[in-house]
Amino acid sequence: MPDTVDILAFGAHADDVELACGGTVARAVKQGQTVGIVDLTHAEMGTRGTPEIRLRESGKAAGILKAQFRTRLDFGDGALRTGREEELELIRVIRRHRPAIVIAPYTDDRHPDHARAGRLITEAAFYAGLTRIDTGQPAHRPQAIIYHLLTYAPPPSFVVDVTATFATKMRAIQAYGSQFYNPKSKEKQTILSQKTFLDRIEGRARYSGSMIGAEYGEPFWTKEPPALSDLVGAYRGREVS
Repeated sequence: MPDTVDILAFGAHADDVELACGGTVARAVKQGQTVGIVDLTHAEMGTRGTPEIRLRESGKAAGILKAQFRTRLDFGDGALRTGREEELELIRVIRRHRPAIVIAPYTDDRHPDHARAGRLITEAAFYAGLTRIDTGQPAHRPQAIIYHLLTYAPPPSFVVDVTATFATKMRAIQAYGSQFYNPKSKEKQTILSQKTFLDRIEGRARYSGSMIGAEYGEPFWTKEPPALSDLVGAYRGREVS
């Protein structure tokens, strides 16, 4: 299996990618692009489940999304480390997989691990292009970094129509049986384990989709807006309110 991918999607914890951009990952794969997923921690601070359970669940979810691979790093859950050692590890990951696009957590999210991860990935993606940083690999800088939005949501730079892959996204989320709604679970209840949490995920996707005239959407923010080759087509099927 080749190491290189078109898109490399990062999350601080397993399930971050599914929650924030699982529909986009599934859509990219459906369109013939290759996607890899990298989780930066073992999610060892989670209230429910264990790192071992989460690893099995994340592998199942990656299979549902048809990701090329899923890698789990160990930067420390609950106090994600952002030192030079972690930066160099990310540089090696980016150089190995040589993505055109990196998807990272938004750098001002409510969860400090997400915000730290977003900043660290952003810097590592730039440094990965510097030939004088020697990791024994050819330098590689992605074309762009786009940020998935989990909790805090600035006005999105663009929204991806995930109507055709929303059911796949939800199946991937539900692969995390230890984390999300399960009426038979005897574990301590959390915000994530309540049915209303999954309802909110669907509601948010419907709201994001409404911005672009779609049933379901996933929002992204970027410092470098994408080029539009068809201005009329980008707004087809919509009208001014």
